[in-house]
Amino acid sequence: MFKYLFSLCFLWLNTANAQNHPDVAYGKFQISGTGVGTYYSKSNTGLGDIKWKFKTRGKVFSSPAICNGVAYVGSEDHSLYAVDVQTGKPLWEFITGGAINSSPAVYKNIVYFGSFDGFYYALNASTGKLVWKFKTAGERKLGAKGLWAMTPKDQYMEDQFDFFLSSPVLDLNDKALTVYFGSSDGNLYALNADNGEQKWAFKTNGIIRTSPALYKGKVYIGSWDSFLYALDAATGKLQWKFETGKQPVYHLLEGIQSSPTCADGIVYFGSRDGFFYALKTGNGKQVWKYDASNSWVLTTATIKDGLVYTSTSDTFLFLTFDAKTGKEKLRYRANGYIYSSPAISGNTAYFGDFSGNLLAVNLQTGKLSSTFSTAGRTQNAADLLNLNGDIDFNHLAKGMDNSLYATSVTVMDKINTLGPIVSSPAIDNGVIYFGSADGYLYAVNLK
Repeated sequence: MFKYLFSLCFLWLNTANAQNHPDVAYGKFQISGTGVGTYYSKSNTGLGDIKWKFKTRGKVFSSPAICNGVAYVGSEDHSLYAVDVQTGKPLWEFITGGAINSSPAVYKNIVYFGSFDGFYYALNASTGKLVWKFKTAGERKLGAKGLWAMTPKDQYMEDQFDFFLSSPVLDLNDKALTVYFGSSDGNLYALNADNGEQKWAFKTNGIIRTSPALYKGKVYIGSWDSFLYALDAATGKLQWKFETGKQPVYHLLEGIQSSPTCADGIVYFGSRDGFFYALKTGNGKQVWKYDASNSWVLTTATIKDGLVYTSTSDTFLFLTFDAKTGKEKLRYRANGYIYSSPAISGNTAYFGDFSGNLLAVNLQTGKLSSTFSTAGRTQNAADLLNLNGDIDFNHLAKGMDNSLYATSVTVMDKINTLGPIVSSPAIDNGVIYFGSADGYLYAVNLK
């Protein structure tokens, strides 16, 4: 009983009072399970001017973690950075052998993260020195020959929308701190967070891109095999599993890329099958689901005051539901795919879209209160967005053969010049932090 009570207190520190706690970072992926992504500030209602931006050498899909005046974030340039939140100046850089598309977690001066080089790392958060590293059986991009029936059918094609690695999540038990994360090798791992020794591993039948959720002694994880799994957090023993939709021929509408979130006995998550699900945490029985009209649901839900907030990809929607019934309460349409999970502060939701906008949406009116645009969006939107100001694949692929994989690659290259915001924002002391495909970590003042 004590360890679970302690874990709940730890969760509360992360979401409600992390700004004042020297040991705990806060961001979208830290100590996952309840309320992650909510910030308890009532004074800020929108986006102000830029405070600073820090340039990396690669796209930033990682979501920042803020701790003790430092922002930690990964980049596709293979580096994890520690950046002073006041000045935007780098404090240190740790170089790995692969892109860092997982989001770091920080606790007691240790920062944890994964890299596409196949290792998960623990570093001294003050110095960037290696504490330990753990080798998985390997990380790789999703892909297949003739992916989604594109041509040529014998060509191996990487999924252009596979942006993330599973992010490490921390939990305490009565003896030691445990860190959990998934891997491309199909395993969910539980390690001793002090020394990196493996406690257990659970094998699924697909790549794992989601980050674990911890709730009342269980750990929840989604896999590309289309199942959400509930495991005993101490032993890794399977408690139940729930199968989402599959598409045997095209494999376009299948796979779980959205990380689960738990509250009040319900686990919430989206899937590429075009649905958002609410299941009972105890037995995996479905409570309700939302039909997203064949749009992928990829963001990690945020839960606050009996409401659940999530977004869709292809239909560009930010949505609010009654957490118990699934009744839709609010929707706002953005200008591009939404991969950026929402941060909720007071009555405002903050999230990014693929058009290069960070949006602030009033949760009482459902209206846009303000936006911040990346430099790429400002420079290239007029040439790339359609007449409605939206990302439109057919518009960007005009004159090209949509069946060719090369067309998909070319269109994605165009979209990336807008500075899409895939990273999920974190808020600290009136400043919002997020990464962009333009290679910058941004700090923008709230107003």
